[in-house]
Amino acid sequence: MNPVVVALDYPAAAPALELAEHLSPELCRLKVGKELFTRCGPQLVEKLQGRGFEIFLDLKFHDIPNTVAGAVRAAAELGVWMINVHAGGGRRMMEAASRTLQSFSTRPLLIGVTVLTSMSDEDLQELGYGESARQRVSRLAQLAAASGLDGVVCSAMEAADLRQERGEGFCLVTPGIRLAGDAAGDQRRVVTPADALALGSDYLVIGRSVTAADDPLAALQRVHAELGLAT
Repeated sequence: MNPVVVALDYPAAAPALELAEHLSPELCRLKVGKELFTRCGPQLVEKLQGRGFEIFLDLKFHDIPNTVAGAVRAAAELGVWMINVHAGGGRRMMEAASRTLQSFSTRPLLIGVTVLTSMSDEDLQELGYGESARQRVSRLAQLAAASGLDGVVCSAMEAADLRQERGEGFCLVTPGIRLAGDAAGDQRRVVTPADALALGSDYLVIGRSVTAADDPLAALQRVHAELGLAT
């Protein structure tokens, strides 16, 4: 299994497509997030898929159950590899999203967002939550599993606990991955690729360590080398 997902956190199609030209579908999948999708829409996803890349559509759906189910269905019809919803939307919302995928013979992975990796315990306290980030991630992961989701997005710092709590069949997707020596940026809870896998993560979302590198392909190959993967 190739665990690497490169985040195309760009404001326009041109730099995203240019980066894709320098990467290989054999080495990574690609993540398309809110800004890029809002500007460029499904057409960009289709162009990237046409170049052989599987796409994680990172739109973090969070709305009433029917609305989220419809959005998830549209994403599945687009043929993406992975979709996410906010686990904070609750059981009925997540169950509706899961049910709408049952009619697809080949369906995307459905992943719940727990606590954003930009948030600290202090941020949660400011919002009125009495739980730490670790405690809230555990609670939301349990709810996501009970609601039929395939896994959750979490920091690698919570991955070891979640792997123990939820078992091997539960998918853990970890953003906030940085190569050793890279700046953390706006992420609070970050680790290296090898550390994340060792802690139990299945998929590693890597942005600036690849996209801001002078040679993105070399940076991606460095990730594979650190993980002991053949390139």
